[in-house]
Amino acid sequence: MSLPQVIEAYGVRLRQFRAEDAADVVDGLADPVSQRFVTGPPNPYTENDARWWIEVGAPAAWAGGGAAYAIADPDTDRLLGTVALNNLAPARQQAGVGYWVRPAARGRGVAAAGTRALSDQVLASGTARLELLTHPENTPSQRVALAAGFRYEGLRRSATVDRDGTRHDLLAWARLADDPPGPVPRLLPDLPGGVLTDRVVALRPLAADDAELMYRLHSRPEVVANQAPPVPPTREAVERRCRLAASGWLTGEIARLLITDAASGEPAGSCGLSYTDVAAGEASVGYALLPEWRGRGYATRAVRLLAGWAFGATGIARVTAGTVPDNVASHRVLERVGFHSEGLQRGRLPGLAGARLDDLTFALLPGDLR
Repeated sequence: MSLPQVIEAYGVRLRQFRAEDAADVVDGLADPVSQRFVTGPPNPYTENDARWWIEVGAPAAWAGGGAAYAIADPDTDRLLGTVALNNLAPARQQAGVGYWVRPAARGRGVAAAGTRALSDQVLASGTARLELLTHPENTPSQRVALAAGFRYEGLRRSATVDRDGTRHDLLAWARLADDPPGPVPRLLPDLPGGVLTDRVVALRPLAADDAELMYRLHSRPEVVANQAPPVPPTREAVERRCRLAASGWLTGEIARLLITDAASGEPAGSCGLSYTDVAAGEASVGYALLPEWRGRGYATRAVRLLAGWAFGATGIARVTAGTVPDNVASHRVLERVGFHSEGLQRGRLPGLAGARLDDLTFALLPGDLR
């Protein structure tokens, strides 16, 4: 595969590294975010390390059949980051892509532009498949993957080792030569303005620092009793759920949201929407409120907002909700939103000690929404 020495596309320039790039390489790789998610470079990262990369590491990548480009500003030619072609498997016409960006250049689409520019060239040169791996908590990198045309393919369990020897998962993304050009449409788009609100309640994406609140809510006996199986979550499980909430949204698995009082910002509960059948356009909702916020119509308002977003920006055609048969309060919430009871599914859900629980299913179509 023959790649050009310079590529200019999407508002960036990909070029070879030069000696004067050393300080900017240090700036990019000594940064705490880079040190956390780019595990190959030394820690601490020094100017000697940068010079080694420029004089030895990058040329070695090229000599091995890969590529290591500096992403530069086309006006000033100053280094903004790096995009590289690695993990070559010529027999399978496959390769990997990696990148990093200096702190001052983040949030400007630099990594996505550089990755897309390199990917275009590589796929046009005969490679059939490109892979990109991201840390599950590195959501900016996941946004880069989507913007550069890479589709989420799944979780690689315990696929890499951190600097301290701890193993962790990686998310796999891929772009094929015959994939449509441009960014990948998301199953679960961002909320408009980052929030859904009717000026009484507001819904915003769940975040890592919501873990204590979520543990307090979802370990309450009455909340546990209405889930299947009725087993309280561990604090560790709730913390992980909150840390990975943004990633689950980007991969299209589930949108987890915090319900708050619109006026005060006080947290009232949580809700979520997840696909049950992507091809059929069907998703399900769930919700729970803290005791002090119940009986005020907050759950009804939250479900109504979530369903409206699902039918609108998300393009979902049908929303379902499953409840245990004796959860009358939840039934009333769903009915006020416009859900219709569609029947009892006997023994559908796991209970305790091998028991099975019935599931009373409700469904909502766009025309039902009140």
